[in-house]
Amino acid sequence: MQGDILMVPEEELKEKACAAAKNNFRKGLNCSESVYAALVEVGLIDFPPETVAIATAFGGGMGLTGGVCGALIGLMMGVSSVHGRRNPHEGTLKEIIDQLYGNPGLYRFFNQIPHRFEEEFGSTLCKRLNKEYSDWHDKNRARSCMKMVVVSTSLAVEFIYQGIREGYVQPFGENMASEV
Repeated sequence: MQGDILMVPEEELKEKACAAAKNNFRKGLNCSESVYAALVEVGLIDFPPETVAIATAFGGGMGLTGGVCGALIGLMMGVSSVHGRRNPHEGTLKEIIDQLYGNPGLYRFFNQIPHRFEEEFGSTLCKRLNKEYSDWHDKNRARSCMKMVVVSTSLAVEFIYQGIREGYVQPFGENMASEV
């Protein structure tokens, strides 16, 4: 599948995916569903459309708790759907662990995504991203969230292509294991 993705120009898929995400959000899908579903709709994710159900809980920063932004979670889930481990039990214990922490290693690649989102929007937390809106139903809040949905979808396409082109050898950003 990954080789097939490169047959379509990245900018073309970005445009289609962003339009689909915007349309999804307008139709009432939450932020996480909008991003993930758009990636399925344009064929970047080869999972059934019903898998959008795994994104439902993450709207409003995980069930409106204000935690990690649902658009960011949809972005992470979309990229992981392409680059994540399909069989994480395969291999020796060392091989399984190295797939994540090694060089190349998946955490090097995935670590970039929330840092990039935070650079773009100033936070990864829904409650901080929406702190100026006292009313959740404020149309300006919805417009702000739509922007995050569209940018997250664009980033998802970018990271999916990057992973295919470069693999997983990026340097770590700030992380829990203090790896550099």
